[in-house]
Amino acid sequence: MSAAPSPAEGAVRVIREGRRATLEIDRPPLNVLDRATLERTEAALLGLAGPDAPHVLVVAGGGERAFSAGVAVEDHTRERVEATVRAFHRVLLALRRSPAVTVAAVRGHCLGGGMELAAACDLVVAAADARFGQPEIRLGCFPPFAAAAYPALLGAKRAADLLLTGRALSAGEAHGLGFVARVAPAAGLDSAVSDLADELLAHSGAVLALTRRALRAGEDEAALERALAECERLYFEELVETRDMEEGVTAFLERRPPSWRHR
Repeated sequence: MSAAPSPAEGAVRVIREGRRATLEIDRPPLNVLDRATLERTEAALLGLAGPDAPHVLVVAGGGERAFSAGVAVEDHTRERVEATVRAFHRVLLALRRSPAVTVAAVRGHCLGGGMELAAACDLVVAAADARFGQPEIRLGCFPPFAAAAYPALLGAKRAADLLLTGRALSAGEAHGLGFVARVAPAAGLDSAVSDLADELLAHSGAVLALTRRALRAGEDEAALERALAECERLYFEELVETRDMEEGVTAFLERRPPSWRHR
């Protein structure tokens, strides 16, 4: 288990129960992912990837309000954004490379980087009142991992709808898109996640791992990583240089509507 010096920095807890582990990100109130929390999450994931790796890994947010409302906007300033986004992508790739079957347990807000975190998991179980979305366009930026992964995951037109509008999805809509595997009553999310974990753990751990690798082969992991590298290049070399990204981040932090210059 990794400890956090203070709630403001965010605790990342790992709970082992036999062949199952739960990684809980707890940074009240909305589990926003700042740099310290990202680093703790990456360390926890790498620590779960050894010979004693669990067969099922549940990823959850602490509290009742959010799985995660995304990566901290204050870490998207020109001086900090590249290191922050790269740290976040290391977390997502560590999840995808995990030897365990990964399950996102989503309640409340699952927005921005939070939705990308759920997307990096093999399966998503959502409370009926959960809300999903990639609202980055409203801040004058775009989500690189989502841009790279969602066309294959959801289809090009659905991915474009989500990323270009920034609209929110209900759990039912996310299920209809194929993003969410199962929807549970809000009060029954933990039970639904436990039931799914039990279903998975009834099978051979070795065969689960091989099936997961086979599924990843079908997804063309190399193509995803090439697409992610290009999205990062666009982000760091071109997007960060626009006036509108700076304005979007500043406006969010100042709690006012942005005034776009369209350049």
